[in-house]
Amino acid sequence: MFGRRLSGRTPKGQHDAAADGDGGESPERTEPDSAATPAGPPVRRGPGRLVRAVVALTALACTMAFAVVLARLTLEASPASVPLTHSNLTPGRSIEAYLARPAFLDTVKQLGGNVLLGVPFGILLPLLSRKARGFLRVALVTAATMLLVELVQGALVTGRAFDVDDVLLNTTGALLGYVAVGRRLGRAVYPRTRPRRWWWRRRPARTPA
Repeated sequence: MFGRRLSGRTPKGQHDAAADGDGGESPERTEPDSAATPAGPPVRRGPGRLVRAVVALTALACTMAFAVVLARLTLEASPASVPLTHSNLTPGRSIEAYLARPAFLDTVKQLGGNVLLGVPFGILLPLLSRKARGFLRVALVTAATMLLVELVQGALVTGRAFDVDDVLLNTTGALLGYVAVGRRLGRAVYPRTRPRRWWWRRRPARTPA
């Protein structure tokens, strides 16, 4: 009986090893799930609501002033130009005609003037609203606005004609203004609060060394 009791007992060292795991080694500690999942890139807050409202109102005032200038440049009647005006529905025809002129300054004035006329769209639209940002949106808004102007010119204004190349040049100027200035100003005033791209995915958790 005495021998059975001794054989049934487990030594203290073996008991501690069995409780700790195989080989007497303590199990590895795992980090909590909150530490394993990264929070992602830092979020930019940007300016406050008051600053955004002031910027939007300033951009709106500049847009209205630009609309007045645009109306005077494009919707003012010119009776002396009636024999020289012809409507153009073929993209590139007027641009080719301007480039074929021998007077270089006249070509720069016609082409460069139409391009510069669209630059304010690319600068002001991203400041008016967060939804107006992006190449496609700036191009669509500018093209729609200038298309309306050209239609009014051809139908109601004396000495003016519809020209699809003017719409293309104005839209090109708007995209240049957006790339050079408008995109940066839009990101500064309306920063992105959270990533929306497909490559912002959760990274795999790092295993401790």
